[in-house]
Amino acid sequence: MAIGLVGRKCGMTRIFTETGESVPVTVVEVLPNRVTQVKSLERDGYRSVQVTFGARRPQLLSQAAAGHFAKADVKPGRGLVEFRLSGTDGADLKPGSELKVDVFAEGQAVDVTGVTIGKGYAGVMKRHNFAGGMATHGASLSHRVPGSIGQRQTPGRVFPGKRMSGHMGVVRRTTENLKIVGVDTNRNLLLIRGAVPGSEGGQVIVRASVKAARRAARKTVQPNKIVQPNKTVQPKK
Repeated sequence: MAIGLVGRKCGMTRIFTETGESVPVTVVEVLPNRVTQVKSLERDGYRSVQVTFGARRPQLLSQAAAGHFAKADVKPGRGLVEFRLSGTDGADLKPGSELKVDVFAEGQAVDVTGVTIGKGYAGVMKRHNFAGGMATHGASLSHRVPGSIGQRQTPGRVFPGKRMSGHMGVVRRTTENLKIVGVDTNRNLLLIRGAVPGSEGGQVIVRASVKAARRAARKTVQPNKIVQPNKTVQPKK
């Protein structure tokens, strides 16, 4: 099933394999995601499932949001996330049903999306990996400066997007092809090998890996091989 889940990053730890290998993992707590809407190709033009997560006080909702949750008979959540469906995925889903960690299996490749950790105001060396100026005799107060940024008379300005110092972090990023090494259905936990974007307690979205699915599709569809008949070599006269 190609449906994703919304969870909370709890932090990092490590587990040991049967051979004694230490594997660094990120622990993601995924409480049951409640389905609020199932979109169909005939009515909406595409297939998807909309879920909510967490809990929110009803008095904080707008009338439209409150009506949306009431129509699905679902407790109000902290947000709405939509996952596209393909093929026959999610054919048995209905508003009010729940998606749990058993959607994923151990050994499955996933893509994890989150908001990166904020680093505050950073210079060009930290933010863009600039080399900096000379650190030898004669270079005064210009060790970590970006250098000249101006243009000649034409165009006579600095183009937008110039790499300069500024706020670093707090951007949406996706880490691809991470492997699930453990699924704890009793405690609603996913153990994902490696690091995922975001700080502890931050919201993350776990989806099935797009590139892994494409590789599997290429392996199943093999091109037809043309078998050439054996040619007999005629002796020269």
